[in-house]
Amino acid sequence: MKQLKIAIALVLLGGVLTTAAFFMAFYTAEVQTFGTVTLDKTVDTAFGIAPQELQPPQGQGVAYERPWFSQKIFYFHVPVAEASFLVLIIAAVFSVIFLIKRRAADDTKARVAMETALIFVILTMITGVLWTRASWGVWWEWEPRLTTYFIMMLMMIAYFVLRNSIEEDERRGVYAAVFAVLAAVNAPISFLITRIIPSNHPVVFKSGMASSNLLPFIIGQLGMLALGYGIYVARMSEERLRERVELAKEALEG
Repeated sequence: MKQLKIAIALVLLGGVLTTAAFFMAFYTAEVQTFGTVTLDKTVDTAFGIAPQELQPPQGQGVAYERPWFSQKIFYFHVPVAEASFLVLIIAAVFSVIFLIKRRAADDTKARVAMETALIFVILTMITGVLWTRASWGVWWEWEPRLTTYFIMMLMMIAYFVLRNSIEEDERRGVYAAVFAVLAAVNAPISFLITRIIPSNHPVVFKSGMASSNLLPFIIGQLGMLALGYGIYVARMSEERLRERVELAKEALEG
């Protein structure tokens, strides 16, 4: 019961902080220019952003300014993406511990962390698609960051498919743990790839951030971390309750 109260408090705190960051993004944060994106052809963007007057050399595409709406999505999209990376790495840590000690509790912690991470990954993909449409005028672009993150999401989905396909508990835990570690390898790759390979995807802090932008960004990050931990604690409380019910049923049947 205590764990459930903690989970509810964390979810409420995360919700308040995330909501505060959202309103600050629209009412106090400065609208910054994140440069331009060059597309192969003229497109009809979601907000009717016209091409810049200064065009790239002929035959090298059409330059579009990144519109203000994409900058507002940033305050939600980046914190939720960072939370997805962090929770996925935590799942990998529990997976490694399970491989070493073979304790069922560690396998359960890894699975619940993967469930929580998948929620944040899906939210990242949804906000990312909205950002891509607003900034680039397309719903999807096979650029380095989007591609590596998409691969990571597919591997996380495959993790649960793998778990459901193996009946024997320890063997299922071992295979799932190995797969969780492999999926987590994509987290640092996806995070760093835009700093290594040329990409249209903006790099946080590389282009600078005004003080009025930094506060809602930090609040949004704290809110997402609180939400993530709250969801994890709530699911672990549910798992403990389920185990107690099963033990009680076995005792009654025996």
